[in-house]
Amino acid sequence: MTTFAKLGFYGAAQNVTGSQYVLEACGKKILIDCGLYQERGLKDRNWGSFQVEPAEIDAVVLTHAHLDHCGLLPRLVKQGFNGPIYATKATVDIVQIVLLDSAKINEEDAEFKRKRHEKEGRVGPHPVVPLYTTDEAMAVKPLLSPCEFHQPFQLASGLTVEFVGAAHILGAAFLRFTIAIGDETRTIVFSGDMGRSDMPILRDPSPIEQADYVVCESTYGDRTHGPQEDIPTQLAKIINETARRKGNIIIPSFAIERTQELIYFLAQLLKDDAIPHLRTFIDSPMAIRVTDVFRRHQYLFDKETTSLVRKMRLPGLTMVRTQAESKTINHIKGSAIVIAGSGMCTGGRIKHHLVHNIEDRSNTILFVGYQAEGTLGRQIVDGSQKVRILGQYFNVRARIERISGFSAHADKDELVTWLATNNTKPRHVFVTHGEINAANAFSEQVANTFGCPTSVPEYKHVAELG
Repeated sequence: MTTFAKLGFYGAAQNVTGSQYVLEACGKKILIDCGLYQERGLKDRNWGSFQVEPAEIDAVVLTHAHLDHCGLLPRLVKQGFNGPIYATKATVDIVQIVLLDSAKINEEDAEFKRKRHEKEGRVGPHPVVPLYTTDEAMAVKPLLSPCEFHQPFQLASGLTVEFVGAAHILGAAFLRFTIAIGDETRTIVFSGDMGRSDMPILRDPSPIEQADYVVCESTYGDRTHGPQEDIPTQLAKIINETARRKGNIIIPSFAIERTQELIYFLAQLLKDDAIPHLRTFIDSPMAIRVTDVFRRHQYLFDKETTSLVRKMRLPGLTMVRTQAESKTINHIKGSAIVIAGSGMCTGGRIKHHLVHNIEDRSNTILFVGYQAEGTLGRQIVDGSQKVRILGQYFNVRARIERISGFSAHADKDELVTWLATNNTKPRHVFVTHGEINAANAFSEQVANTFGCPTSVPEYKHVAELG
């Protein structure tokens, strides 16, 4: 049997973050995504060597601009990669924002930790340094190569790739690789993070059409979401109850898509007089810059979203840009809504807002996105009574709430619906980007539904594709 390609699973394998695959085909090594690990037990991998020598990689192809799909690019470049990084135009714009923001947070967190250790008299065997610096993040920019949706292009003789709309975040794509050897071809689809239909802002996911092999995410592979139409009702209930207690609503939020959706729903609720007019803060410079990118790429919006752009101007909304402005929020009297990054509470300004709010029973911490295993956000939503934030322990006394309908990830039924748009039965479906129980459950469901071989690859597994 002819081997068309080898596929290495070097991230998001039996876990959710750190997306990274290496496709070897037609004499080339192509890295698909270069993501940061965000689970606490796996963060050491961010500091380690890449499983394939960076200088041997011919090109990188990105599915989208979330940190767990692009966040290790500065280290890849620092360690010797100097080829093109292909992504859609919107992804290229957002990646630059995401990496610079990540570098700044890494630098600030390292400095904060260094000062804390110095104050505590702790001297470790290694100096406290950031994972990468702003200068190292800037070094990625010249390699970014913007591409169009639905226009296949050649990576090598016999090897092409196409970006196809995935509806996860602005610019997100699933990837369709086509490999030709002699008279035969094989098509490999990488889902990246698959979005949902009938959600605000973006068009619905595109169909697969044809794939011999599929690498499919399974973040929500063992569950379904609440209906999207319930979001305003749930959001209004949480805000009104917290305001009656004279507490704050603290929302850890992803800067891309989620923050913009929150603004949309808050504007709708205010227009309908369903919530009080509370001061609202977007405490995320990255979210502010990403909102500007949204305005530049309105051609990616669905037909209902023209009005959404206008509604992004919310009465009482303050865009917080500096650290000094961020600190003043915690001295404001009366209820307020604070939307801050990061969405899983792994870094950024949300940690400081949690420090000031998590021990007060009047307040609410509202989660509107997925919380990966091992993250601070996951510990809180799982009911931990005490959590460690910025080196100190705090009692969790605030009310903890979740709204699942916001998710930008397809749930198990939506993933099956997307897989059903494949015109042929796949030779194999590789289930990745999910915690082990979710991935195993979804792998079994795919096998039963489509009658094709499936597997949940282990970290560092290499599959031969015939």
